Amino acid sequence: MKSKDIQDIVLSKYLNGDTPTKIFRDLSGGVGLATIKRWCQMIRQYGSIELSSPPGRPRIARTSENIRKVKNRCRRKRRVSPRKLSMELDISERSVRRILKNDLGLRPYKKIAEPALSDDQKIKRKQFANWVRTNFRKEETLKILFSDEKLFDIDGIYNSQNERVWAVDRADADKRGGIKEKRKFPQKVMVWLGVCSKGITPLVIFDEGTVDHACYIEKVLPVALKYDRWPPNSPDLNPLDYSIWDELANAISWNKAKSKTILIQQLKSSINKVRESVVFESCASWTNRLYRVYQNNGNYLRE
Repeated sequence: MKSKDIQDIVLSKYLNGDTPTKIFRDLSGGVGLATIKRWCQMIRQYGSIELSSPPGRPRIARTSENIRKVKNRCRRKRRVSPRKLSMELDISERSVRRILKNDLGLRPYKKIAEPALSDDQKIKRKQFANWVRTNFRKEETLKILFSDEKLFDIDGIYNSQNERVWAVDRADADKRGGIKEKRKFPQKVMVWLGVCSKGITPLVIFDEGTVDHACYIEKVLPVALKYDRWPPNSPDLNPLDYSIWDELANAISWNKAKSKTILIQQLKSSINKVRESVVFESCASWTNRLYRVYQNNGNYLRE
């Protein structure tokens, strides 16, 4: 409760005949008895509570000058570190965070990694979206086969920002799996997969290296797609990239994948765990994504 609200309560209760001691008890110690007596004396003298200065300890860090400096710094540079600001202004990092959040109304946002699209690529993405929407009905797009290749390594999937371990301290967190060991040169496997609304193709596993152009055509595609209209740099339009690969990766028992051979076994067994509903929904939502691309002038789609 704000100080002004408490003052209004004290004023109302005192005018209704409550003593300072009773008001103190009713507020459950929210304000000291000596403060309440002083306020009641003001009410008797002036008819209201008049404070010469704001209650509480005066600000020594979140001053108007420091707020102005932080605001100007944020305008000059896109990346602002509370730790560096605290060193520059000689105030605590906690005070800097309060200035950023409470005084300036700012929030920290993580940088988002996305493909760098040229103006020409944006135009092609928009043209592609319009071409599909003009020439194909919804039920026809459900027959389209999407394909992609992805590199898996035996270290598995790991997101340092999203994965958390709840524990009483760091040592307890370490015991509960709070350490993710990363090999310097983990063994890797390149796989290819196709998907449409009816299901997914068998995995094509390249266990002897990565996929170059010749290998891709020879082992995956019987003929080169001479009239391929797929826009460049557009993983956000491929159901494999925005849905299926994550589904497959989450189905793998990564604690068992200790070698390249076992990783391949896990890939082959986990492909059967990809849910049909996820496959269908990711393909069925494709035309909606095309519409969004067309509406935002070919820019990359953010989830």
